[in-house]
Amino acid sequence: MGAESCSDSDLLAILIGSGGHGYSAENVASDLLNRFGAVSGMMGVPLKELAKVRGVGPVKAIRLAAAYELTCRIVKHLEHNG
Repeated sequence: MGAESCSDSDLLAILIGSGGHGYSAENVASDLLNRFGAVSGMMGVPLKELAKVRGVGPVKAIRLAAAYELTCRIVKHLEHNG
């Protein structure tokens, strides 16, 4: 069905990849959304703050920040090129 059919939680879980012992990527994604309210609430949050969420260490925090930066670049490109 494609990525557009996924919820925010599903997409975050895909980016996160894995959780920990007894804690899935879906659990991590849910915790992130509960803590920050929405995907947009996570954007621009310092890496150390993201890494405080259970199952998110430095590497996963960087992965999420990279996804945010890519999104910003796509939006900027679309704004300039219609």
